[in-house]
Amino acid sequence: MSTPSENENLFGKRVTVEQVEEGQDLAPKFDAAGLIPCVTTDYASGEVLMVAVMNREALTKTIETGEAHYWSRSRQQLWHKGATSGLVQKVVEMRIDDDQDCVWLRVEIAGGASCHVGYRSCFYRKVPVGAERAAGTALEFLEQEKAFDPKAVYGDAPNPTQL
Repeated sequence: MSTPSENENLFGKRVTVEQVEEGQDLAPKFDAAGLIPCVTTDYASGEVLMVAVMNREALTKTIETGEAHYWSRSRQQLWHKGATSGLVQKVVEMRIDDDQDCVWLRVEIAGGASCHVGYRSCFYRKVPVGAERAAGTALEFLEQEKAFDPKAVYGDAPNPTQL
């Protein structure tokens, strides 16, 4: 676990708008809960794989290890993506947005999948909008086959989805 002094060395203080938007200091803005959103895409295809959150420790570990770490809100703990499944996300590139309140990871994924349900992307369904919605409201599956069997990978581990 990283100490506050290590995090302070990694992250600069947010001093001016110019420094945050145009400077070279990494000065992330975490929300009131200490979290920052993170969009994760496949490095080669650009496909959105997942959206998650990071706390200071997750962001620090991601930078230090080159592998994606997140904060699991459902489990209330640090989550090294792929530690259980083997579907580790190797960070090829990390970006931060203009006001440094959102992270974008471009990753290569071992095993070709990121979703705990077994699909390649967590965004495996399409929501009908506009004229499409008139034809029906059912979600449309964009991935027809799962990349892996979640039961075989996770066994009896509790499902992180909360109702």
